[in-house]
Order: sequence, then structure tokens, then C-alpha cells
Amino acid sequence: MVHSRIFARNRALGYVSNHVPLVTRYILRRKEHLVVTCVGREFHTYGCKHFTLLSVSGTHADDITCLATDTFHVYTASANKIFAWRRGTELKHIYAGHDCTVHLLLPFGAHLLSVDENSTLKVWDIKLESLLLELNFSNDVFRITALIHPNTYMNKILLGSEQGQLQLWNLKLAKMIYTFEGWRSSVTALEQAPAIDVAAVGLNDGRIILHNLKYDETIFELVQDWGSVISISFRTDGHPIMATGSLGGQIVLWNLEQRTVESQLCNAHDAAVTGLRYIPNEPLLVSSSPDNSLKLWIFDMTDGAGRLLRIREGHAEPPTIVRFYGNDGNYLLTAGGDSSLRLFSTVTEILNKSLGKASFNRKASKKKGHAVDDPLLMPPITKLASEVTREKEWCNIVAAHSGLGVVTTWSSHLQKMGDFKLLPERFKNNYNAIATALCLTRCGNFVVIGYNTGHVDRFNMQSGIHRASYGNENAAHEGPVRGIMVDDLNQTLVTAGKDANIKFWDFKPRKGIITARTILTMEDSIEWIRCHNESSLVAIALENFDIMLMDLDTRRIVRHFQGHEGRITDACFNPDSRWLITASMDCTIRTWDIPSSHLIDIFQVSEACISLSFSPTAEFLATAHVRNVGIFLWSNRMLYSHVSLKAISKDDMIPEVELPGSSIETEKVDEKDVVAAEPDYVSPDQLDSDLITMSAVAQSRWQNLLDIDIIKKRNKAKQQLKVSETAPFFLPTIPSLELRFDFSNVNINDNTETSRIHPTLQNITLFNKSLQSVDDNFLDVIEKLKAMGPSNIDFEIQSLSVDENSAELAMLQFMKMLRYMMEQQMDFELSQAYLAVFLKWHGPTISEKDTLRDCLRQIQEVQMRNWFTLREKLFYNLSVVQSFKKM
Repeated sequence: MVHSRIFARNRALGYVSNHVPLVTRYILRRKEHLVVTCVGREFHTYGCKHFTLLSVSGTHADDITCLATDTFHVYTASANKIFAWRRGTELKHIYAGHDCTVHLLLPFGAHLLSVDENSTLKVWDIKLESLLLELNFSNDVFRITALIHPNTYMNKILLGSEQGQLQLWNLKLAKMIYTFEGWRSSVTALEQAPAIDVAAVGLNDGRIILHNLKYDETIFELVQDWGSVISISFRTDGHPIMATGSLGGQIVLWNLEQRTVESQLCNAHDAAVTGLRYIPNEPLLVSSSPDNSLKLWIFDMTDGAGRLLRIREGHAEPPTIVRFYGNDGNYLLTAGGDSSLRLFSTVTEILNKSLGKASFNRKASKKKGHAVDDPLLMPPITKLASEVTREKEWCNIVAAHSGLGVVTTWSSHLQKMGDFKLLPERFKNNYNAIATALCLTRCGNFVVIGYNTGHVDRFNMQSGIHRASYGNENAAHEGPVRGIMVDDLNQTLVTAGKDANIKFWDFKPRKGIITARTILTMEDSIEWIRCHNESSLVAIALENFDIMLMDLDTRRIVRHFQGHEGRITDACFNPDSRWLITASMDCTIRTWDIPSSHLIDIFQVSEACISLSFSPTAEFLATAHVRNVGIFLWSNRMLYSHVSLKAISKDDMIPEVELPGSSIETEKVDEKDVVAAEPDYVSPDQLDSDLITMSAVAQSRWQNLLDIDIIKKRNKAKQQLKVSETAPFFLPTIPSLELRFDFSNVNINDNTETSRIHPTLQNITLFNKSLQSVDDNFLDVIEKLKAMGPSNIDFEIQSLSVDENSAELAMLQFMKMLRYMMEQQMDFELSQAYLAVFLKWHGPTISEKDTLRDCLRQIQEVQMRNWFTLREKLFYNLSVVQSFKKM
């Protein structure tokens, strides 16, 4: 097996942008500007009108290092190869020839310029994919960091270097025309100004130089207080504005006429503004950043300042918790290391929602604007609980934060942080108290919180009032509380602690000292618990990497799963609670079959899974991994294919599966690895030689054989049927439920002159002839009898004595057939029915013939032996059933 048996890679959610600068292009047919951003091994294409995700490219073999566009293509560089894409998804050209990673691309008419880390510049013919020119630079002398094509400069490009110098080259002549001495600082950005012969040069020391290339003169110089200038863009709708981006996430807008700062966007991003582009001829600015966000700013304020018009963003830091929200499986609730809470839609990117970032003072923080070093920003969320029952009435999400005892409330309906911050009075001045476990009741009215001090408290969600405390005066547990759950009816509260104890409490405690009703002790300290309310199953993770499964109704351990080799990070049940899916720091995700207690699926990922959740519709498994800001969806193969779920041995190889990409993947998997290579099961004729086997013949064919005369009399027509005219020819038929012709007596040799009597004029029936011609194997005769209806069977048995010459032989053969059926222990009910009809019609004849009487005694012996076997099995089963009824 080289793939997961149950789960197939689907796609990744939450990726918007990374450190690679964005690029824009205009589509005349759509009359819309498109924005292209990089998300690792794929790139996304967004429309500027509504910021909708239009397409996701195919997956590259390595991470994309730079992007470029022209009228027809989107160019991407991955490792030492360059790719040209049409329509964002259709790969048209591949350019291979660089020896190391390509980090700069520039479309240049019918040519494409590329620069790698060794400062080797190559010129490609776009259509022919051929190399036209190669220029080699030394990194010690001139390491290329930026390049542009100055407007109206035919066949010329301007190169910027880490050493600070600029060089102007004529590519047609492969000759350097001029060298600009520079400003003793590395060139970090180059951009063509709207004015002819003028280029803006961004330097590492924060200076922006507006330089005239024709005369090699600096027009003026600006200094950015935020440090290095890493991106530059010019507004082209008639306003002399230049925008520059910094490493701290600030965007500075410069008035070029007054040579001053027009305005600033101080907290535009939480990381460096690597991508910055003005939309041509519009007051719109698009910016991207490694903080996984893409923003569109509009400048329509009276003072010329900009405001945020549209945004697409994901988690800036890797998410730590992922949970499906609701009962339809359309939303994922996630919490990340950036202290934010988000809802991701599994249907479309448009429905993604942000509930904001956790803040000690939400109103003050909103006025100030979020920043990375915001003192009002709360630590990352470590625990999360949600419920949809009262989502439109009050807050329905609670979150615990790293190192804090305060539990925050959130509203998914209002998409914001709530006003209540839950903390018991005893911890008002105790800054060492930390909330370690949460549970929101199914009714949505209460939240139960466990702390590292061992205390357990209950709060009302609507009012935020403290309602109850559990345990004695000291605490509910001797050490941190690691897990809490409440049953559906709010009758029982279950708490688990690091002290290895699981305690059961009355949810509504009585007056006086509250004590646990039942205590269950584990063999090691408890990490966390996960519950499945519909089945009353609770998964308990221990610090020794084992997982225990407890039945809440009986309060007993019913399963014990072992196999993980690292700390177990999370677990979840599938909707029908037949599987338990677990993740561990050993980078494996395992699926356990609860009824059989076997491991039925395992696969390994490159980065450890720290949180996972199974869709309520059983469609997806969602996972979050370390060092990844995305949420990954895995399809459940069981919904659309037959999968073999045999137990996996410890010695089996663990397959390593890559994480899904942003595009929906149609994974090519060898069906032999997934689909059970098992033949269709065919039930044997006899399961065991000690058993009696019934036939599969319908009861209507044998049950009323003894009463066939009464049935015929009752069904007799009141008026005599008219006989139809005889056909000009006829073929003999076999008496059965299906129309079949008998060709057994067809004269094959036409030259034979001996006259034969037609079978219909003979006294012996076809079945009788077949019966008399058999020696020992009566299977074919039995099958013919099975195919007949009740009337035909009765007629055939009566007809055994029609011919006086062969009557005794026919009856003896029929009795041998019955004895054969009984000895084989097959078709038990058929043999009894046939025997009853046979004795009904031929009883007197049997009593007169010694041969027939002897055969009947043999039949009686076999019949009694079969009956004793059947009676023994029947009585045994009845005894077992009666014993179960009395328990």
C-alpha cells in the first residue's frame, strides 16, 4: 500500500499570499484587472471587481520563487525551471536551462528574461522555448537584485545590484551601454516612473532615488523612516503619488510634486509589504504580504488618504485548532497563532469570515488598528468550544488563551468577539491561573471551565455570571484539569485531570460540599479527552501515547488503542462513531475501527498534524499541521468506492502522503492499493457436513403440494375455456415456470428412415425418462424438479405409475432420488414435501412391492438421522435465546 486506504488528498484552504510579490494583468475580454498571488507551489488568480478567486494553477514540483505576467501568459519560476501558463491553469511552455534557482523574471516583448541566484541572465524565445542569449555576472562584483525595462528604450534593460550599482544593457547587441555608480547601498526595488527617462530606485537603507537615466542625474531623494524599501508603485490616474512598502508592513504614499509624505498606512500588513501595485488608471492599490493577506485600497478620501476596500486573508500564523462548525459540514472554525478566529467555507472562498483577533480591550484595539506588537492583543488561542444552538441569541463560542485564566466569548452570528471575559473571583489577582479545558453544553446556555489549579467552574453564556464550582474547597483535581465534557441532557459532568483520575459529577450540584459520584483511575496522566455525544463514547489520550475508549453509560473502559510513538495531539470520531481518527507528533494519522479494535488505516505526513476534525456529513477530514498556515481537506473514499478495511499489521509499511495543494486534486491511485482485491463471495452449497441445508426455492412451489387438489378445485373456472386453434406446427416444451423447448429427441440425421413415435404420444413423460436414465447422480433431475411449479410436480409424481412396464422402476428411481437428497443433507424441506406427495399417490403400490419397501426403510433411516441433527441444533438455539431473555 502506497496511499491512505480511506482518505484522499482534496485541497488546502486559507492560503492567499506569501513572500513572492503579486503581479497584475488586464483581460480585455473580461474588462477586468486580475491579481496573481503565489501560495507556495500554486498561484491564485483574483478578480479586482469583487476579489473573487477565479482560478488555481496546477501544482509545481517545487515552491514558486517569482511571478511575472504579460498580455497572454503568467510566468512562474520553480527551482531552475520556468513555466508559462494560459488562463491561469493551462500550462503552455516550459523553459529549462538554469543551473540554480530563478528569482527574477521579466517578459520583454516576444522574449522572456530570467535571472538565477548565480546572476546568470538568460533570454528566451517565448513561443519556441529556445535560448537566445546568456549573460553571466559575478555575485562578488554585480549580484542582480532587480531589473526593469525603461519605457521607450528599445532592446534595453536596467539591472540593479546588491553592490548598489546599476547597469544598462542592450540585449540585441549583448552589450553593456552604461554603468550607474549607485548610492553605496543595495538596490532592493526598481520601478519605471510615469515620466520618460525616470526610474525609482529603492535602497536597503530606506532611501528612494528618482533618477534620470538619460543624463545620469538624481532628480530628488526621499527617505523612508520604516527602513528598507522593498516595493514601489506609481499611481497613473493623474495624481502624482508614489507608494512604497517596508519590511514592517507600512505603506508610505509620497506626493512627487511636493516631495513630501502624502499619507501613511501604518498597519497595512502584519509583515513586509512585498507586493505593491497600483491598478492602471484607477485610484486602487493592491498589496500582498507574507502575513497571508491580499488587500485592495481605494483613495477616495478628501485628504487623499486611503481606506481598505476589499480583503482576502487567512491565518498569519499556523492554525492550532480546527473544528467543523454546524451540522452541514460547510464551515470550519479555526484558531491560529495570530490570536485570530476564522470561519472557512468548504464550498467557496467568498463565504470565508473573520471573527477578528482576541483583544483585552476590543473597542480600543479597533480604533488603534491591529499590529503585531499591539499591547492589547491577547495570546494565541489554545482551547476552543462552540455550539450552534443559541448562535443568534448570544455568544456561542468560547476560547482559552495561552498563559491566561481569562476565557473569551465570541459570536459566530455577529462575527466578532463578545463582551464577556469569564474569570472566577478567586483568580482575580492570581495571574498564575490558566484555563486548560473547556466545554460548552449542547443547549448553549453554559460553559464549564477547568484550570491548571484543579478547579472547575461553570458560567452562564448569556449573562457571563458564575453559576457553580465543582469539588471541595481546594479543587476538583490534584493538578491541572485536562478535559471536560457534559452529556446532552445536562445531567452528568465528566472531568479528567493530570492526576490520572476521571470524575463524574452532578451537573446541577446540591447545596453543601460537592463530591464526585464516581472516580475512574487511568494507568497514566491524561492529556485530553474527546467525546461523541450521540454514542456516549469518550476518547482519552494518555501521556504514554495510549488511547483509552470509555463508555459514558456504563462508565467502563471498552477499548485500548496502542501504536503511536509520539505525543497524541488530537482525535475525532466519524459521524456514526465506528472510527476513531488520531494524530500524533510522530507525523502519522491513524484510523481505528472501534467495533473490532483494529487499526484499519495509517499514513504519514511531512509535518505533524496538531488538530483534526471529521465532517458531520462524513465527506471530509480537516487537518492542521505545524509550520503550515493552511487547513487541509481529505476526501473520504468510503463514500464513492469500495475500500478494503482489513486490519493493518505492525510490520506493514507506513505510506508517506504529501499534503493537499490549493487546487482540487484528482489523485491517481492504483485501485489495487485501495480497492479490495477480493472475488465476489459465493455461498457454498453446504457450509458444514454436520448442518442441514434448506433450499432457496420459493415456498409457493412446495408448501401447498399436499393440498394441490383443493387449490385446483377452488381455482376451477366457472365457464369452460375455449380451446384455441392448433398451430400449424409445435415444439415439445419442458414443463417449468419458464418457457423452454425440449430438443432431446430431435432427429439430427435426416437420412434416418426409421419411424419414431412423437414424445407427446408416449405415456412416459420427459421427466420420467430422465429419471430412469440416471444411475447415481440425481443433481440434474433435482434441478428440473425445482424449476417446475406445484401443479407440474404433482403431475410428474402421479405419472410415475402410468406405464405398467416401467412403473416399478420409475418409483424406485424416484425413491433413490429422495434418499440421495437426504444423504446429501441438501434441500431438506423439498425432500420432505416430495416424499409426502409420493406417499400420498403411491402408498398402496409401495406396500405391495418388496423392492420399494426396502428402499423406503432406507429413506426412513436417513430421514430420522437428519431430523435428530436438526432437532439438536434447534433446541440448542432455543435454549440460548431463553437464557438471554432471563438475563
